[in-house]
Amino acid sequence: MSQIPKEELSQVAALPFRIKDGKVEVLLVTSRETKRWLIPKGWPMKGKKPHKAAAQEAEEEAGVKGEIRNKPLGSYDYWKRRAAHFDLCRVNVYPLEVSKQLKTWREKGQRQARWFEVEEAAHQVLEPALAELIRSLPEHVQPLAAE
Repeated sequence: MSQIPKEELSQVAALPFRIKDGKVEVLLVTSRETKRWLIPKGWPMKGKKPHKAAAQEAEEEAGVKGEIRNKPLGSYDYWKRRAAHFDLCRVNVYPLEVSKQLKTWREKGQRQARWFEVEEAAHQVLEPALAELIRSLPEHVQPLAAE
């Protein structure tokens, strides 16, 4: 049996998307240190529901606003780099339909933000479980676009 960590760290993330010419596109941002592609994420915020905190992260890290779902699409685990060690984090991912891209935002200049088609976005991220969530996005969001 594997050891269960005493306290699993949990984060919230937004998966920003838009539907362009009938295709779902995903917005990825780069991390500040390693410049690899990921989705906007952060720690839960006191007094804020998890999906609202995820929406705030998307605004601060990627400069986007829109309609966020209150139920996560799913979650993935990753190793959070610390000064002297790594912690295992579970990230709950909330789809965010982007309606507005801001001209300026808090972390502009610290990160790149770029739109990718779903398959390309899945290839850009390192975490296999996150890639799977990205690939599953179209089946969850297509009905919304049709409404």
